[in-house]
Amino acid sequence: MNKTIALLPGDGIGKEVMFGAEEILKAIGEQYHHTFTFQYGRIGGDALDHTGEPLPSETLEICKKSDAVLLGAVGGPKWEENSPELRPEKGLLKLRKELNLYANIRPVKAYESLADHSPFKREVVNGVDMVIVRELTGGLYFGKPSERQFTKGEESAVDTLFYSKKEVRRIIKTAFEMAQTRRKKVTSVDKANVLESSRMWRETAEEISKEFPEVTLEHMLVDNAAMQLLKNPSQFDVIVTENMFGDILSDEASVLTGSLGMLPSASLSEGGLHLYEPVHGSAPDIAGKNLSNPLAMILSAAMMLRMSFGLEAEAEVIENAVERVLDGGKLTSDLAKGNAGVLTTQQMIEEVKVCIADNDAILSIMEAYA
Repeated sequence: MNKTIALLPGDGIGKEVMFGAEEILKAIGEQYHHTFTFQYGRIGGDALDHTGEPLPSETLEICKKSDAVLLGAVGGPKWEENSPELRPEKGLLKLRKELNLYANIRPVKAYESLADHSPFKREVVNGVDMVIVRELTGGLYFGKPSERQFTKGEESAVDTLFYSKKEVRRIIKTAFEMAQTRRKKVTSVDKANVLESSRMWRETAEEISKEFPEVTLEHMLVDNAAMQLLKNPSQFDVIVTENMFGDILSDEASVLTGSLGMLPSASLSEGGLHLYEPVHGSAPDIAGKNLSNPLAMILSAAMMLRMSFGLEAEAEVIENAVERVLDGGKLTSDLAKGNAGVLTTQQMIEEVKVCIADNDAILSIMEAYA
């Protein structure tokens, strides 16, 4: 297999964790005779510093000519005082629009070896294995008007929550299709007791559920969903919700694992050009110190192999390697919480590469997909 991958390291620790993903993909390519060609592009604050734009046209062109996109992280205090159109995050929002990345997929899995590193009791996080499906191109983040105004001589502000029926149907159907391959349960999260957009969302979920009779649908108000995620998270299989609710709930759910550094994500496009990124931010306080956890970025690369390239076995080899490293008690500082024997970013990357090269483990996985 020969694939071109756009690498957008971005800001802060994005560069360090992207190096880890590239190293792991090179190892997979060598072991399984795939050729991955990497094309680097600038985005976010890094792009602002070098080009004056958060998403240069050159970067967008690199992405559109690639088979998949890997993104590190964008943002940081250096650019916080910039005008809204010159914020690093604008680059990511524009990229999502340009590539029509309509669905953000965030798996949240509690690893047995990390159960005691979660701020929650072991009995709460045991068995947590969910996917949050977040609509990504509509809602308050993109609705117009979105502006400051003067109303009767007083400063005011307006943001618009807009969704078309087509947008809602598209994201909910994606969630049902995903649930079919899992435990066959969809929890649709809305605010139907207050918002008209949520009432349309709920009606659409009911319509789509008739197309998937083997999948159970439940509705949950967003405030209750926020509580249930912390009280009884193992009840969830696939959660689907609109843009802002999904943004908040997926960050809340990330706490269950013990570290944002463990959570990958995918953003899907109807055209087939998908983007993969870790859930964590740019962490400028530890950037350049060889302290960041590269596992979320590495697991995002595994999602890319599975969802964009159909390389299920190779993706599982990476995921298995990560789990074996964690089972061996080898942790980065975000997980070890000051314990002795903490691995640097580079050391963690090397540990995963060692596990990938373990022929016995690889053979058992490859045989399962033969």
